[in-house]
This record gives sequence, structure tokens and C-alpha cells, in this order.
Amino acid sequence: MPIKPAYIKKIGRELMERYPEVFDGDFESNKEAVTELTNVESKTVRNRIAGYVTRHSGGTHEEEAAPAAP
Repeated sequence: MPIKPAYIKKIGRELMERYPEVFDGDFESNKEAVTELTNVESKTVRNRIAGYVTRHSGGTHEEEAAPAAP
């Protein structure tokens, strides 16, 4: 798991504190919420914030959702 830059974590934590009812475990809905709630213009930064929020809002990891190989 890559280490996220401090600004991604800071923005993600602030958004989750201010708007806890907006975010859930769905990346797509979180991505739209980040777009509406911030002035981030970069798609990459927006997606990284949405991913951080998703992971910390109870979203599932791909490894957990995929069946284990025998």
C-alpha cells in the first residue's frame, strides 16, 4: 500500500469530519462528493482523496472482495 501525501490525508480527514453523512463505502459517490465539496481541479488528486475517504469510511478493498485463489 503506497503512502499518501499529507495533503491528501488532511483534506480527506477534514471532509469526513465536516460532512460525515455524505461519505460511504462507495468510491463513485465519494468521488462526486469530493468534486462538489472542494475546488480541487486535478482528477488525480480528486480520485486520491475519494479513495482515502472510501477506505476510511468502511469501503471494501479489492483483495477482500475477490475470492481467494486455491
